[in-house]
Amino acid sequence: MSTAPGTPPLTSRDDGERGDACPGALRLHAADDGALARVRVPGGVLTVRQAEALAEAARRLGDGVLHLTSRGNVQLRGLAGGDACGTELAALLDAAGLLPSYAHERVRNVVASPLSGLDGRQGTADVRPWLTRLDALLCGSATAAALSGRFLFALDDGRGDVASLGADVTVRATEDGRHARVSVGTSAEALRVPYEDAPLAALTAAETFVEAARAQGGRVWRVAELPLSPDALVQTVAGRLPHAQVGTTDPLLVLTEGPAPGPHRGALSVHAPFGRLSPAQWRELTTVAEEAGEAGSGELRLTPWRGVVVPVPGVSGERAEALLARLAATGLVTDPASPWPGVSACVGRPGCAKSLADVRADAERSLAWDVPLLPVHWSGCERRCGHPPGDRTDVVAAGDGTYRVSVVRDGKATPVTPISPTP
Repeated sequence: MSTAPGTPPLTSRDDGERGDACPGALRLHAADDGALARVRVPGGVLTVRQAEALAEAARRLGDGVLHLTSRGNVQLRGLAGGDACGTELAALLDAAGLLPSYAHERVRNVVASPLSGLDGRQGTADVRPWLTRLDALLCGSATAAALSGRFLFALDDGRGDVASLGADVTVRATEDGRHARVSVGTSAEALRVPYEDAPLAALTAAETFVEAARAQGGRVWRVAELPLSPDALVQTVAGRLPHAQVGTTDPLLVLTEGPAPGPHRGALSVHAPFGRLSPAQWRELTTVAEEAGEAGSGELRLTPWRGVVVPVPGVSGERAEALLARLAATGLVTDPASPWPGVSACVGRPGCAKSLADVRADAERSLAWDVPLLPVHWSGCERRCGHPPGDRTDVVAAGDGTYRVSVVRDGKATPVTPISPTP
């Protein structure tokens, strides 16, 4: 059923008012391998039907491959571009319920703990109700439509996984599971709100940011770019919520990686090297999800670490291992000891004109090398597109067949010995 208003889709255009050229499903980006569409998938959650619709869009209009992003979204590459392609893509996505609002399609950037509600008490609360409510609130807010395509929400169930991703608004379940801490950017102060008020608090924080950005001339995309203190934003948000309390953010456990490949309680986890999922891999994922789901409730959860979690309620032991073996047979990573989850790269050549090297081919060859620190991110130019937050090794193409390497710790980069892609 179509859920989006009948507004004509935008294709291959920049937003002259805001200057935010971040691609979306209705605004295609021109790349060397064709047009690119970025489909927002809040929380990475896809029904089997929606997953099949994305595969059909990639097959019919693009290169056939599903490309996962560091926010758990999906990119379609190799598109023809133009209004005809954009209109057909919008129709496919809309029919699958992936475009609940044309006006908000680029601002539905929400990451959520992928295993939340699946693996018992590893988290302290299930964030799924937050995700559903926040997405509805976002799509219903005229103010939120002015957010940039880069603004990010994180819904953490208390385990500390997506809390590490540097979101603009982070909602984290408290230890008792009955409240949430809401922080803005790197604010030292946080709001404490009842569990059920967390989505409204997150939206209010985003709307407050929009107001502050407009006061600066409107060309501010992330909280970190505001000259206003994040704590000042927290105080303003608190004044707009009747049940919010302001306090100092307590030191909390923060993880720096997602679910390890392999079986988990109530779920299977796989990693897709470079976030690239072939038609065969995607088809097997959706088949496993459908088989393991309860009464047609199968789903996929795309992770910000370019992996996929498949909920398999009631499946364990030999049955879980058999399902994982089927996924591994397609080339997906299912071994928790694999180095692949610690290796990422931008698209590189030939997909990007700015890239100075085929970084993905070089990164794959590097798996046999000793590396200074994981995670390692390979970049074809100084922009370092898609690099993970936190400590990492940066490997950047120098343009002469070599790579410059630096170890980033606590935001400070220390150069180490350059490398050549041929050991």
